[in-house]
Order: sequence, then C-alpha cells, then structure tokens
Amino acid sequence: MFRNTNPSGTLAWHNLRNHFEEMEYVKMQDLFESQTDRVAKMHVSWNDFLFDYSKNKITDKTITLLLDLAREMGLPSAIESLFQGDKINLTENRSVLHTALRDFSDQPIVVDGKNVLEEIKDARNRIKNFSNAFTSGAFKGSTAKTFTDVINIGIGGSDLGPRMVVNALECYRNAVQVHFISNVDDDHTESLLRKLDPETTLVIVVSKTFTTQETIQNAQKVKKWLLEGIADSSCENHFVAVSSNVDEAVKFGISQNNVFPMWDYVGGRFSLWSSVGLSISLAVGYDNFEKLLKGANQMDQHLKTAPLEKNIPVLMAMLSIWYNNFYGYETEALVPYCQFLEKFPAHLQQMIMESNGKNRNRDGYPVNYQTGTIIWGEVGVNAQHAFFQLFHQGTKIIPVDFIGFVKPFSKEKGNHDILMSNFFGQTEALLNGKVGVNYQSDAAPDFLKPYKEFAGNKPTNTLLIDQLTPESLGSLIALYEHKVFIQGFIWNIFSFDQFGVEYGKKLASSIQSELKMQQIDRHDSSTQFLLEYYLSKRELL
Repeated sequence: MFRNTNPSGTLAWHNLRNHFEEMEYVKMQDLFESQTDRVAKMHVSWNDFLFDYSKNKITDKTITLLLDLAREMGLPSAIESLFQGDKINLTENRSVLHTALRDFSDQPIVVDGKNVLEEIKDARNRIKNFSNAFTSGAFKGSTAKTFTDVINIGIGGSDLGPRMVVNALECYRNAVQVHFISNVDDDHTESLLRKLDPETTLVIVVSKTFTTQETIQNAQKVKKWLLEGIADSSCENHFVAVSSNVDEAVKFGISQNNVFPMWDYVGGRFSLWSSVGLSISLAVGYDNFEKLLKGANQMDQHLKTAPLEKNIPVLMAMLSIWYNNFYGYETEALVPYCQFLEKFPAHLQQMIMESNGKNRNRDGYPVNYQTGTIIWGEVGVNAQHAFFQLFHQGTKIIPVDFIGFVKPFSKEKGNHDILMSNFFGQTEALLNGKVGVNYQSDAAPDFLKPYKEFAGNKPTNTLLIDQLTPESLGSLIALYEHKVFIQGFIWNIFSFDQFGVEYGKKLASSIQSELKMQQIDRHDSSTQFLLEYYLSKRELL
C-alpha cells in the first residue's frame, strides 16, 4: 500500500513554489532565444513516438525539481506496486491490473494467492476463438444467416473505450458494422433498430454486475425487438454478455457459453483491453485487437524501465501538475489532428476526471491543493474554427496536447500536408504570438493592431506518431492511463474508485419511483419545483 504523504508538505514542493516565483513571468520566447539546445534536451524519441515538450514554461531546473517531487513521493516504488498487483485501490480493497490485461509474458502476477494471468490468457483465447468464428461466418444467427451487425450495449467504460477504438481503427475494419447504445434514450435506440435486420444482428451486453439500470433497460428493449423479428422466436445465438454475474446473464436468456468474464481488479474506464473490448475484436479482427494490447504493453514497459528524465508518461504527468498546482491552470485541452480520433477526448474525459476528481487524500482528509484537471477537446482543424480563438487571445491559459501522425492511409498526401501544416502552425503561433517586430508585415490600420495582437507564451505538448495503427493507438491510450495514475499518486488520492457517480445514481433511482407513482417526496425547493413541473407537463404533452 502507498504511504500517505501530503505533497504540499514535501521539500520538493517547497522548492517548486520558490522556483515558480522565478518562472511566473518568464516568457518561452526568451527561453528559446537563450537556450540553443532547448529542443535537443526537451524531447523524447520512443518507438514510433516523438514527444516534444520544449514549448512549455519550464527550464532544466523545473524538470529537475518536478522529478525531485516524484522521487520524494516514492513514484518508482508506486509504479512497481501497480504492476505487481498490490491492492492500491484501498477504498475498494482491490488491485489495479488493467496492465495485466495486455501482459503476454509468463511472469506470474499473484493476487490473493492466484496467478491472475492464467484467467486473463484464458479469456483472451475465448475472445480469439469467438472472434474468428464470428468473422469467418462459422458462428451464425438462429436462422442460419451470417451476422452483418453488432450492437454493443453498455455505459461509461463499457461504451466509451470500445466506441473510441472502433472509430479510431476505421482503416482496419472488416465488413461487420458495429453500433453502440449507451444512453437510455428510446429515440436513439429505435432509430438504430429501424436500420437493422434482427436475423443478422449480434448484441453484446456489457455490465459487470448485469444490473446496471441503463444497460439492462436497453438490453430488454433490444431483446424484445429480436424476439419480434426472428422467425423461430429464439435469440440465444444473438446475445453475448460481458459480466462477472454469470447467473444474472443466464437468467436474462444468454447461454453460459456466451458469457465473457470481468474482474474486480479492472475498473470500467480501463477495461477496453479485457472482454469489454470484444466489440473491438469483432470490428477489426482478433489479430488487430492483439496488436492493440501489445502496443499498450510496450508503453507499460516504457513506464517501468525508462529513467524518469526520459519517461513520457512521467514527464506529461509532472508538467500537468506544474500547471495545475503552481500556475493555477485548471483545464487541459487535447487536440488530435486525425478525424478517426474524434472520440478520444471523450474517452479521456471519463478516464481522467472520474479517476482524479477527488477532494480527499488517502488519509480521508480534505486536500489543501488542487487535484484533477478539466479535460476537453476536439479534432483539428475543426477545433481551430471552434475554440482556438480563446487559446490565442482569451484571458485563460489552457495547456494543450497536440497529437499528429506523419503518415496517412491515403496515397494522396496533399490534404494531409495541409492538415499537418495547421498542426505545426498552431503550436508555433501559441508559442511566439504576434507582437512587436511581427507587425512589420501586417498592413492593417494602426487602430486594428491591438485587436490583432497575440501574446503567445501559451504552453503545448506535441506528440508526433508515425501512423495510427492498432499498436500505436494502444501505446497512446496507455500513455494517458499512466499519466492519470502518476498524477493521482503524487496528489495522494485514490484514483480508482468513483463514489460520487454512485451517489447520483442512487438518488436517480429514488426519483424514478416517485415519477412512476406520480407522488413527489420531499426534496430541496428547486428539485421539488422541477419534478412537479415535469410531471404536470408530461401529462399534458
């Protein structure tokens, strides 16, 4: 178990506070002018990744002090604890082993006297066999027709991760169409079902407990649709479950042979590497799913073995702490210059904010410093025409991660060069701005010049990757997972529970009963007013 240390009471934190007073008004433009070797020092090349962090409000001393903090907090031993299965999720008495899901070694990982790699390998083999039977057409529907469509029913991590990966790996997709239902929104569900043939549709229900209300409600609706549309009134071959509650899945009508496992040591937002990723395997084939896992494992090995000074997830996490806890920048943006990654910001929003949105330390006391940052973003170039104005000339400073790829899938590279010219141009503009001598080429009238001034000095990270492949995507996702873990550890919080979410769902359950009975109980005056208004309008419309 991790020791409980308030980071703000460490010597390293004290030194960082003093250093911040030196750095607060330093301009990156001046740092680039005075440090000719800045870029050479402040980048990491790893596999097919280039991480350039030179466009940050830092010096060599900043990095030294940030890594001093990591060492004083005990980060190297914490990384060991993560990988060896120690029960670091103390509030739920669980290990945190999403990394084991992509471990292909024979080195045992023992939890409660059991080598968990054995059950993980068994589940991977089941995913492989099922995926191969499905994509080959050997596994058919109850009317002997080949499946053409898959519906994944889940919510949170049972939806966002698989949805993001299936979307990202569009260029590796087979002929099967994969659809996702998460929200309890009948309008959306019914519009999807109208487009599909029940005889050629497979449904995956993903719920650890098989009692998640939104998921089970949607599953019941789709089951009714299947029963009404299949000639022999049997839909057993059309349902697969991913759950730890086999009995409930079987009671629902799913064959026990079609129930894939989930484990307590894997949180939902880190679960796409498990059977939760079955929809990924069906969409792109098992071989590509395995490449995704192995790409993530390569990043795991990088975290474990690279020195902190050349460790990409460590550097990203510590830079984020620098801005959040010393500069007071509360949000971070993520801008991938790849349309296939349009769901990536949403996946990271859950992963990061559900993990590190905590206000109690590991002793249970309120923290006296900021923890989780607000994550948001959109794909470039779309983002440039949406919110980059605020980046360049707004009153808030928002550190941005830029993610780009050297090689497109298209043989025509003209548009990709245009896309990437924006990628490079925006980071340059955020660094240098447009002031002083830069106006000499601007023919605008003098009165317009103040409005066209860009101060620059806005921090960015640049991740430049060879190509969006299953392997590189796996590494990219794992990179941010490790960033989350490192930040939570430094902030002395528990990153792997989510009690706030659970409380809101409990209140929602009580309100559902009130709406069903049309009898509103006591609430605060605002909620009372809104519920009564909703009921009265519902009866009229």
